[in-house]
Amino acid sequence: MLTLPHFVSSEIDLRPLNTLALPGRAEFFAHITKMEQMDAIRKHPELAEQRRFILGGGSNLVLSGDFPGLILYMRLMGRECSGESAAHYYVSAAAGENWHEFVNWTLSIHRPGLENLSWIPGSVGAAPVQNIGAYGVEAGEFLSQVEAFDLESGKLCRFSAADCAFAYRDSLFKREGWHLSGRYAITRVVFCLPKRWRPRTGYAELAEELARRGADNPAPADIAGAVSALRRRKLPDMNVLPNSGSFFQNPLVSAELAGALASAHPSLPRYPQPDGRVKLAAAWLIENAGWKGRNLGAAGMYEKQALVLVNRGGATFKDVQNLTRAVREAVFARFGIHLEPEPVFL
Repeated sequence: MLTLPHFVSSEIDLRPLNTLALPGRAEFFAHITKMEQMDAIRKHPELAEQRRFILGGGSNLVLSGDFPGLILYMRLMGRECSGESAAHYYVSAAAGENWHEFVNWTLSIHRPGLENLSWIPGSVGAAPVQNIGAYGVEAGEFLSQVEAFDLESGKLCRFSAADCAFAYRDSLFKREGWHLSGRYAITRVVFCLPKRWRPRTGYAELAEELARRGADNPAPADIAGAVSALRRRKLPDMNVLPNSGSFFQNPLVSAELAGALASAHPSLPRYPQPDGRVKLAAAWLIENAGWKGRNLGAAGMYEKQALVLVNRGGATFKDVQNLTRAVREAVFARFGIHLEPEPVFL
């Protein structure tokens, strides 16, 4: 009989560990709170050969059913000020830290920069994989270094921001498929935050919320408060209505296509990018393709924010698949735009 380490269990229900509350069980499940536990897995005669998946907060995950392998549930904790340079402060957090709580902590110690990323669900360790972003800011802009344990070699590796090759909702970790193969388990992330802080309020929705609050010259805490309020109004409570957060990426298109769409649809939000392309609002496309607030089976697009896919009760992977396909087909038929899902499909 297989003897498991004390921190590894078998046949664990994953429904409470993915925010869409989709059904599925893990054949093996490791609750990682110490670095040495990962080395113990690497050296275990049977666990080392298992298919692996690194699980953070479960907010960017579509579970397809039972997982035949080992889930590493990253609960490494800790955060600290890591130093400073002439232009930056350095702060770091272990992979298991809650992202929103980490952002709040940086503001409490007067290290601004991440305030536009307030109220994003998930863990610190997952942030670099997806290069999370909101309201004109991406985590990769402020990232200095990612530490990760290589489950093949047993070595602790360090990736610079350049190594991570960040792009829109993308990174080296994602492109190489390490988030699916479980080769590298991110253990700690180091951020460099500017000493000469400047507010990032270019998104109209954020500027309007700050104006409504009378924050004409907003401090970091004002921006964090406005972002949190906006997200709370638009996003359902995951404990009440299971959901994925933003389900589709905002598409990046050529300036020519964006111009043509704007001529036909003047209210379409458009955000020019440094590379000359234009980011379009997926939520607007979905709403104007007729899917805001609509359900297909037990899954639906949220009535307050068309970008959010919700589980109306008892949804399965098949329900999510069917809804994803229907929304993508409707948007393409109406606007000629291909939407790409944002979550990991496991």
